[in-house]
Amino acid sequence: MFSKVLVANRGEIAVRVIRALRELGISSVAVYSDPDRPSLAVRMADEAYALEGAASADTYLRIDKMLDVARRSDAEAIHPGYGFLSENAAFAAACESAGVTFIGPPASAIEKLGSKTAARRLAKAAGTPVLPGTEDPVHDAAEARAIADSIGYPVLLKAAAGGGGKGMRRVDREQDLEAALRDASSEAERSFKSSEVFVEKFVERPRHIEIQLFADRHGNCVYLGERECSIQRRHQKVIEECPSPLVAAHPEMRRAMGEAAVAAAKAAGYVNAGTAEFLVDKDRNFYFLEMNTRLQVEHPVTELVTGLDLVHLQLRIAAGETLPLTQDQVALRGWAIECRVYAEDPESFLPQPGKLTRFDMPSGPGIRVDSGVYPGWTVPMEYDPLLAKLCVYGEDRPMAVARLRRALEEAYVGGIRANLPLFRAIANDPRFVAGELDTGFLEGFRLPAEAPPPELPAVAAKLVRPSARTPPSSAASAWKRENRRDLYR
Repeated sequence: MFSKVLVANRGEIAVRVIRALRELGISSVAVYSDPDRPSLAVRMADEAYALEGAASADTYLRIDKMLDVARRSDAEAIHPGYGFLSENAAFAAACESAGVTFIGPPASAIEKLGSKTAARRLAKAAGTPVLPGTEDPVHDAAEARAIADSIGYPVLLKAAAGGGGKGMRRVDREQDLEAALRDASSEAERSFKSSEVFVEKFVERPRHIEIQLFADRHGNCVYLGERECSIQRRHQKVIEECPSPLVAAHPEMRRAMGEAAVAAAKAAGYVNAGTAEFLVDKDRNFYFLEMNTRLQVEHPVTELVTGLDLVHLQLRIAAGETLPLTQDQVALRGWAIECRVYAEDPESFLPQPGKLTRFDMPSGPGIRVDSGVYPGWTVPMEYDPLLAKLCVYGEDRPMAVARLRRALEEAYVGGIRANLPLFRAIANDPRFVAGELDTGFLEGFRLPAEAPPPELPAVAAKLVRPSARTPPSSAASAWKRENRRDLYR
């Protein structure tokens, strides 16, 4: 096992990895940009090194700076977390050349799976179902038009080199195709420095379900169940759960999707943690989307249901150990749900950077909070505004949903806006309670009107004589409780 590991990231995931390193008796090395100098990760790490600068391009995306810190600190390995350099094949190759272990897949596997078009070709060759579309980027509008005509509208134009909804356009009719292709290519170039776009059949209101897998250097590969990630805004996940309500009702899907994910991973020579993402249509047909060659943001729900520590597994596999379990030893017990708590407006989803004056997260049975912030911390405008991942666990989905409601009632963020009201509304939505989910869940979704703060005498009376008839978990009462807390803090 390693004696010292550099965490090449920031925020919540840096804290998560540092905690895992501490548990295994491994010294941790943090890096930080100028805004992140007072961050929780820097406070927790055994050593911390400045990257000098604020923008990601000058700090967390600089391969040379990361390797320089590894050399100066004598770190034997680098954990990239998620985002930034985590899926950068050049970074993985540079680590190998420098004699530093990259805690993730080999550069060759990242290259094979990093491009969506290359990943589609590989998955199709491995027998994994893919959506109708192109296996190579389109060159011009005429080629895109011919492909769209052959597979039928609507179609989706997607950046070959990236994700997160950037460089993506839905096209419903031929006359809109050329402008959409121009816009998608331009956005892809700005976001990923590659204007390549491919065409894919658009599936109306699908479910987004992903398979967590792990592979070691000795040819073993297992899947650790699935995660439902269908509740999204702007093609980015908001709530995730394990298992999926759909797959749990049709368990034969888990085996079929898991085996398809493993086949694609083995075809790429995959090692370490990875996630195969699938779209599932109304007839329960599933189609491979892409492989995320890193640890996912939502990995805690898999940990809660499997009882495995995925960061520990990453470290052990990177150190050359074999997987500690076979496929028939993987067991899913209970139900877990995760909310991504962001510093953002709950209606417009616009970031809300600023100083946190309060940060009260729930505790108690079945609650897990992964966070990288603290009261007094200023959420910087330069990076993703994730504050915490609020996770709940229950013996079944109804218990997990009930626990989620309770946890959200207790959660409070002060000083800046956060998206907690959105989660409270979702947790009380009948469709969510019934597990009726799809990627269009939030389309047209409206938050309940915010109740005005009650008068002080009325509040005092309620505090002295609470009404047993007041529903404890309605979205409206949650808003009132939050306003009441504002009055007394």
